[in-house]
Amino acid sequence: MQRFSLFSIYHNELQSGMDDDRLIIACKKQDRDAQRALYERYAPTMMAVCLRYCREEETARDLLHDGFIRVFTKIGSYTGKGSFEGWLRRIFVNLALEHYRAEKQKLKFMDEYGYHSSNTVELQEDDLLDIGDIPREEVLEMIRSLPPGYRTVFNLFIFEEMSHKEIARELGINEAASRSQFFRAKSLLQKKISTILSKNQRRLVQ
Repeated sequence: MQRFSLFSIYHNELQSGMDDDRLIIACKKQDRDAQRALYERYAPTMMAVCLRYCREEETARDLLHDGFIRVFTKIGSYTGKGSFEGWLRRIFVNLALEHYRAEKQKLKFMDEYGYHSSNTVELQEDDLLDIGDIPREEVLEMIRSLPPGYRTVFNLFIFEEMSHKEIARELGINEAASRSQFFRAKSLLQKKISTILSKNQRRLVQ
């Protein structure tokens, strides 16, 4: 019982009391308790990253699992320069892009990029989406529901702050295609958002 109690104290310290630097050092030594503590500290944030790139939660959980395996395999290469969370995030984004590229091989990528909608509203790149009082979780769900190509370009441009030149290089497309998919993603999102805002407004009037 005493042994279990000491373990619990140690684990609780790892979870809440140990800073990232000490956790990273312990993880580089393959300390399993430190790895568990690091996972529990960052899993919710990294899961949110995975969910932005995957429509299915099960797929996002697979990416989360594979991502942390990669984190613990590569953590020795982290030098301490820059944000550790940023280093983690890049691993998960890269993994999501690898998944997207694999899926792209199964789909007719250019067919998807040939998608046109007669009801699409043209938006400028720097236009902001007016989400009104729609909950953030609902907006993120709309993003997840976008076609894979649109969703990936939108996430990279908005959340990872990549340029269209960088996105084109990452996805193996030209810069014009990246801009086109971003515009179409925003247009589809604005259409969904406008529909919800109109319904909410009608409810208020009734």
